[in-house]
Amino acid sequence: MTRTRANLTLLLVALIWGTTFVAQQLVMKDLGPFIYTGSRFLLGALIIVPMALREYARLSDRGVRIKAADLLAWCGLGGLLFGGIILQQIGLGATTVTNAGFLTALYMPLVPVLSWLMLRQRPHLSVWAAVIGSLVGTLLLSGGELSALAEGDYWVIGSTIFWALHVLFVGRIAADKGTPILVALTQFIVCGLLSIVWGGLTETIEASSLWAGLPAILYGGILSVGVGFTLQVVAQRHTQAADAAVLLSAETLFAGLAGALILGERLTAIQFTGCALIFISILAVQLLPMWLQARSKTN
Repeated sequence: MTRTRANLTLLLVALIWGTTFVAQQLVMKDLGPFIYTGSRFLLGALIIVPMALREYARLSDRGVRIKAADLLAWCGLGGLLFGGIILQQIGLGATTVTNAGFLTALYMPLVPVLSWLMLRQRPHLSVWAAVIGSLVGTLLLSGGELSALAEGDYWVIGSTIFWALHVLFVGRIAADKGTPILVALTQFIVCGLLSIVWGGLTETIEASSLWAGLPAILYGGILSVGVGFTLQVVAQRHTQAADAAVLLSAETLFAGLAGALILGERLTAIQFTGCALIFISILAVQLLPMWLQARSKTN
């Protein structure tokens, strides 16, 4: 795969993930957040089973063994994934797709901050500017008053802690034995089962509701979880990290565009400014350290 084709593939992934916010919101008319989340993640897990089996076979050929500690770590990632997606899904029932898309992205500046607090890895100075920019952007997105944020916005903001922790540890755990697909499969199953069990205890399940929510389950499970993850893994092997950072960040823009085109959502000028500031902060926290590092090597 050429770098250009890989970049186009990552742009497609961002489009899929961004538009999935619409499906996540629309399905709330028919299904509770736990049943929907459980259904789509178990479906997504089913999609990547063949890839996981091939990866396991390659590991066996190399004599690599999966230990109980590995499975425990993978399940822990599934728990973090569950926390992030459930809080986000609950929030989408009480906010706009645009707000959810941009507020979810706040996890990106949060990752290096948590890395500093938990792993003692000092963040680049650009991180603090990005954090401040994100906070100001959130204030503007609320119209200038945090008290004006919808209830769903706070749920989505809460989800960013789980997303950030997940991002912080998933790379380390997956790279430990070179098992990205098996890690993904395990966390999808854990997230799906936790959601289904919790939903079975707290939500009403009817055949008519499941049928009505089937399009959103298929879109979120097959495209967002199964296809989106697979394409991301394949494409990121053939492009630069900076390219991937920019292109996957476009998920927030696609979420806003989908909210406007499909749901008729509109932003005021001050809210649009807030979205722009959040997006700039997201790019800064990912790209500025890479740019400065590359510049230092050339000098």
